[in-house]
Amino acid sequence: MHTDPTCIFCKIAQQEIPSYRVYEDEAVVAFLDLSQVTKGHTLVIPKHHAKNVYELPEEVAADVFKRVPTIAKAIQRETGAIGMNVLSNAEEVAGQTVYHFHIHLIPRFGHEDGFGAKWITQNDAFTSEELTTLASNIHSQV
Repeated sequence: MHTDPTCIFCKIAQQEIPSYRVYEDEAVVAFLDLSQVTKGHTLVIPKHHAKNVYELPEEVAADVFKRVPTIAKAIQRETGAIGMNVLSNAEEVAGQTVYHFHIHLIPRFGHEDGFGAKWITQNDAFTSEELTTLASNIHSQV
């Protein structure tokens, strides 16, 4: 397992820094985000250090994502959340501030609960031909 001795999340995973853990096993740690965007806001991290989704090995991703539903359901049961945002930021432009892959589980309690994920759709910005070409080009990179 790869770790980075300068990474705050690696230090949390190794219990060098205290956290409010909600789950831990051999591969993953989940703990309450100190910012608590909404009650129960939890971060799920692999113990293996990877900067973000671009550097995340497939087997580590499988470890993390296999556990997300169990943790999310526990948060929902405890908080009474009626929804959940599941997100990860990659790179500064996307809002990443800690460069260790992590998933935010943000319980939702209504439209006025303090969190809003909003984007502006561009339905008319791309023609069917442009979307077909884009899909084909992405497919060829997989």
